[in-house]
Amino acid sequence: MKTMTIEAIEFDSAHEAIQHYYAGGYGDRVIALDRKYYLLKQAEAERLETAGVEFAYVFDHDLPDGRNVLMTVPVN
Repeated sequence: MKTMTIEAIEFDSAHEAIQHYYAGGYGDRVIALDRKYYLLKQAEAERLETAGVEFAYVFDHDLPDGRNVLMTVPVN
């Protein structure tokens, strides 16, 4: 198994990572990787994708009925 170091802030929940994303500052992407959630920069996510690392982008989405749901988009 290969190990890869990433520059990111780790969170235990997707909601916490999304909140920090909206607060601004460090990163511009939230991903799910190995049962953790990370806030990182797009270039770092692209580096993971190029390396063949399996992860998912995490987005929040407002539904027409007013509910908010988290969605994931798998990569690799």
